[in-house]
Amino acid sequence: MDQNIAIIGTGANGSCVAADLTQAGYNTTLIDQWPDHISAMRAKGLTIRMPEEVMNVEVDAINLCDVCSLNKVFDYVFVMVKAYDTKWSAQLMEPYLSSEGIMIGIQNAMTADEISNIVGKERTIACVIELSSEIFTPGIVQRNTPPEKTWLGLGALEATMRDRVHEVKQILEKVGTVSEIQNIISAKWMKLVVNCMCLGPLAMLGLTLSEAMKVSGVREFVLKAGSEALAVGQDRGYTIEPIFGLNSNDIKDTNHLLETLFDKLAADIGPAARDCVLQDHLKGRYSEVDMINGLVAEESMLSKKLAPANLAITKVTKKILNGELKPDPSNLKLAIDLMG
Repeated sequence: MDQNIAIIGTGANGSCVAADLTQAGYNTTLIDQWPDHISAMRAKGLTIRMPEEVMNVEVDAINLCDVCSLNKVFDYVFVMVKAYDTKWSAQLMEPYLSSEGIMIGIQNAMTADEISNIVGKERTIACVIELSSEIFTPGIVQRNTPPEKTWLGLGALEATMRDRVHEVKQILEKVGTVSEIQNIISAKWMKLVVNCMCLGPLAMLGLTLSEAMKVSGVREFVLKAGSEALAVGQDRGYTIEPIFGLNSNDIKDTNHLLETLFDKLAADIGPAARDCVLQDHLKGRYSEVDMINGLVAEESMLSKKLAPANLAITKVTKKILNGELKPDPSNLKLAIDLMG
């Protein structure tokens, strides 16, 4: 296939997408800032371990510092770095995006505007993704949701780009099921609502979703965080959109909307999956919680409302990053105490 594709940020999810596109025959360049990961992929290929299959793919992988030596432009740039690295990544890749090229942010949080502010709305497509994966060993990824359980939603930021959503959809169908979504920013907020329930709160307990649901009070706590995020989104004018492959009928019972989304995610990722924030805690890394639960807390304050659960999650997460706490089920009581 003639199109040139770049994936910047080939951590766990980025590696999964890169492997699928490379396997499908696309000219795919992997760009990452972890030297050992790049070296391992160059030496032994990229290994993706799934529940029923293990695949190893020879990939074209380069270190971030070698981008300046690239002598080509890309038709599609998939931005798959952490949300807080979006701005500099988009700026780095903008000179290598062809004049008719498209930049697609496949990330958590509300990053679409950061990308469009750099390359323009006429070259930006936003994406919501449901893909669970883990990486601890360079060159080897554990993919918890194989392609049949992976879902992506794509949408344009302006009407002139709607016709081009379909061409990106055709590419990403090699990764999972893809839906075209008209109100993509609302859909991204719906994913943020789910992330408010499933990333920070479960990671601060040091538990997988399945393990956490066995702890008394956890389900009520995470639903509280989700309800706060949903309320902030409605204040911002976002609509309720089906994600994760659900349809409008699946979410018409708004009284049980959060439970529906939460349970769908739990069913798809399986009992052993460790989310990205828990992986960050285990690696001693900064996480995206400030741009997810922290964003909800900040937006609530601006509208003179409260989001105590999300604020508590943000505070506990910061204590973990600073080394004051370790991920542990006892952090649930601390978070509830912080709520007041």
